[in-house]
Amino acid sequence: MSFITSLTRMWLTRTTKPFTFKNEYDRILPFAECENLGLYVHIPFCKSICNFCPYCKVRYSAELCDRYIDSLIQEIHRVGSQHAERKKVTSLYFGGGTPALAANRIKEIVDALNDHFIITEGIGLELHPDNVNVEVLQALKNAGVTKISIGIQSFCDKYQKILGRKKIDTTAMMSALAAVPFETVSMDFIFALPGQTYDDLKSDIDKAFSLGANHIAIYPFIDFTFTESPVAAMPKKEKRELLDAITHYCLGKGYSRSSIWTFSSEPDANYSSMTRDNFLGFGCSATSLFKGQFKINTFDVESYCERIRSGNLATSLTIRFTKRQRMIYWLFWTAYSTRVNARDFEKFFGVPLKKMYGFELWIAKRLGFINEHDGTYEMTLKGAFYYHYYENFYTLSYIDKMWGIMRKEAFPEQIKL
Repeated sequence: MSFITSLTRMWLTRTTKPFTFKNEYDRILPFAECENLGLYVHIPFCKSICNFCPYCKVRYSAELCDRYIDSLIQEIHRVGSQHAERKKVTSLYFGGGTPALAANRIKEIVDALNDHFIITEGIGLELHPDNVNVEVLQALKNAGVTKISIGIQSFCDKYQKILGRKKIDTTAMMSALAAVPFETVSMDFIFALPGQTYDDLKSDIDKAFSLGANHIAIYPFIDFTFTESPVAAMPKKEKRELLDAITHYCLGKGYSRSSIWTFSSEPDANYSSMTRDNFLGFGCSATSLFKGQFKINTFDVESYCERIRSGNLATSLTIRFTKRQRMIYWLFWTAYSTRVNARDFEKFFGVPLKKMYGFELWIAKRLGFINEHDGTYEMTLKGAFYYHYYENFYTLSYIDKMWGIMRKEAFPEQIKL
C-alpha cells in the first residue's frame, strides 16, 4: 500500500521528496487571506469508546469536558483576535467524539466564534443516537445549530452487535426529530461490513428517510491498524458491487448525490465539512488548511489544555506545501464531491488545470473514470469506486501512520509520509 501511494505522490508532485510534517507553527495564522474558509471544532468526549472509530476521543467526564471547553474558548479568542475585522466564513462544523455531550455549552462556543467570524452557510453538529431527544435538540437549536448528523452506523441488529452498538429506539428518535426540526438531518452508515448485503443497506437507507432524515452518508469501513476492531474488511469486488448497487438505488429514487458517499432527498440538504478550499480548526486533533500550509493540533487533551493555558497554540505538526503538493491536496478533497471545476482550480492557483495535469486527466477519461463537460470533470460510477479504493490506500498509508503516532506522542518532532 505505501508503495502505491508513494509512487502516486512522486508522480503527481513531480518530486521524490515526501510530505514532511514538523513540530512548528506560525503564531499568526493566515486565515484572513483565505476565501471559502470553513470552521471546525472538535469535542473529543464519548460516553463509551467504539472500537472501530479512529477519531480522537476520550471517555466523558463532566469536569474534564468543562476544563477542555474553557481552553477551547480561549483558543478561539486567541486565534480569532489575530485579525481586527470579523472574517466571513462558509460554515461551522462540530465533530468528535460526541459533541452533543456538551450541548449545554455549545452556545458559548458559537458565541465566541461569532465574536470573530460571520458564518454564512449554517452550523452542523454530530450526535450519537442516544443524544436524539427533545431537550438536547432544542439546546442545540437555541445555540444556532442548523444541521445535525446522527451516527447510526446500522439499524440492523446483526451489525449493531458487530460494531458494539446497542439497539436504537427509532420511535423516540422520529418523535424528537419531528418536534425539533433542522434544515438538514443527516444519518451516517457504515458499508462494506462482513456479510453486508444490498438489502441490508437499502433497508437502512429507507428507514433513515422514513424517520425524518433528508440526507444520508454511507462511509466505507476502514480497518485502521491502531483501532481494536475485530471486524474484517470486505473484498474489493464485493465492495464495488455494493457501492454501485446502492448508488443506482439512491439515484433511481431521485436522491441527489453531493459526494462519493452522500445522498439527499431535498436539494438544499447538505452536510460536509470536507469540501472546503481552506478551513480553520479548533480543539485537540483539529486541523487547519491554508493556501501554503496545513497544521494539526495535538491529540492529547491534557497537553492541549496546558498549551492553551500557557498562552501558546496547541499545534503539534505543520507541513509547508510546495505548489504541487497543495494542488494535489486541493484536487483530492475537491474530488470528494465527485466533480472538479477547472475554473475553480485556475482561480485558486493562477494556472490552468490542463497545463498542470492534462495528461492525468486524459488517462482518467480513457480509463472511464471521468467525463468532461464545459470545464467540469465529473466522476463516473467506476471513477467513484476507484476514488474510494485509492482513498483507502491513502488513509492506511498516511492518516493511519500519522494518527497512530499522534495518539502516543503529544508533540512528535517530525513525521515523513
